[in-house]
Amino acid sequence: MNVLDFARAFFSDGAHWHGYDGIPTRFAEHVGYSLEALVIAAAIGLPVGLVTGHYGRGGNTLALIATAGRALPSFGLLVLMVIWLGLGMLPVMIPLVVLAVPPILVTTYEAVRSVDPSPVDAARGMGMPEARVLFQVELPVALPLIYSGLRTAAIQIVSTATIAAYVSLGGIGRYIIDGLYQKDYEKVVGGATLVAALALVTLAVFWAVSRLTVSPGVRRSG
Repeated sequence: MNVLDFARAFFSDGAHWHGYDGIPTRFAEHVGYSLEALVIAAAIGLPVGLVTGHYGRGGNTLALIATAGRALPSFGLLVLMVIWLGLGMLPVMIPLVVLAVPPILVTTYEAVRSVDPSPVDAARGMGMPEARVLFQVELPVALPLIYSGLRTAAIQIVSTATIAAYVSLGGIGRYIIDGLYQKDYEKVVGGATLVAALALVTLAVFWAVSRLTVSPGVRRSG
């Protein structure tokens, strides 16, 4: 059997569509893990990136933090967290958040720094407070690049959240881990296909959000 045959056999098996181990349940679990990690990472990376980008300070420090975060192996960090904290959701969230913060942080910083200084200087010349300059002048222009950082982080999280299965949690990774253990390659291929499909859905969601929230003039100029 080839990969397509394994995938066809997996998705045509009715047993994979029902119960606690069914595709809808595992898919929903995976989305839940991914959304939680993305929200936490965005809550950390966006404010820091916006403020540092606005004032133009801390760029070298952010680059150092991003490099360190990208260098950490997610699975190795997961193992350390499990040894330290035990089983549960927290040991899974930590490596996912550490993975997702760097692209959000650095891209947000660069997005704000890349805004044309002319309208920013004009807004300050009119007496506009710094917070309004950031949110009303810089942020709308920087939004496409900020979305690209969030999109990158989301794809990385979706692809890596399969590690939750290593600590007895659910998600799509359950098919991959259990399939490898049982030498059931239909499950392995089916799980990998679902991860790829969710990554494509994530790309589509960010494309739609960008179309709805980014000014057409900013999209054209980009």
